[in-house]
Amino acid sequence: MGAALGLWISGNPMLDKSAQTGRAPLEDRKDDLYETPPEAVRALLTVEQIPTGAVWEPACGPGSIARVLRAAGHRVYATDLVDYESPDQDAARIDFLMEQQAPDFHVGSIITNPPYKLAGHFVRHALLLAPRVMMLLRLAFLESESRSSILDGGQLARVYVFRNRLPMMHRDGWEGKKSTNSMAFAWFCWDRLHSGPTELHRISWNP
Repeated sequence: MGAALGLWISGNPMLDKSAQTGRAPLEDRKDDLYETPPEAVRALLTVEQIPTGAVWEPACGPGSIARVLRAAGHRVYATDLVDYESPDQDAARIDFLMEQQAPDFHVGSIITNPPYKLAGHFVRHALLLAPRVMMLLRLAFLESESRSSILDGGQLARVYVFRNRLPMMHRDGWEGKKSTNSMAFAWFCWDRLHSGPTELHRISWNP
């Protein structure tokens, strides 16, 4: 659904937003794999208490988020649609958006950096499968009218905006010049038990 729409836009020179945003064309982005800087995950752990139980990372890639969470003592189930042949990935060919329930063991939270083109779908589906959802998203995620139900519905408890830009998330296989990130990111934290306004906080990823 979202992928098909993304491919159609990418093929239309009048609608291809990659030229406007500085992002690579969708065909170059492959599975939209941009590994999460470990600094971003460590920053989340300093401000947010991870619920008791396992963490499900459903778009784990080679395992950047999972590695940091495991190093902090959390039990993580890391899956992805793609098999990256990584020791930090527990299962491959798992289409998160098609899963009807969380893994057999208790999952207290879902933490991930979802594919950009499917971010809204990931959030909605994650809220059906776990009581707490934490996703690293562009700050511009707040702007969309189409996401009003998940942004204004009362379950978005906290948003942690990075006051300093994160290290650049280069796409998988990138061999060009490394650069700093030109986009603002934030951790969005949903909680089924939350009711009321969303708290906004500013955090840093470096000391």
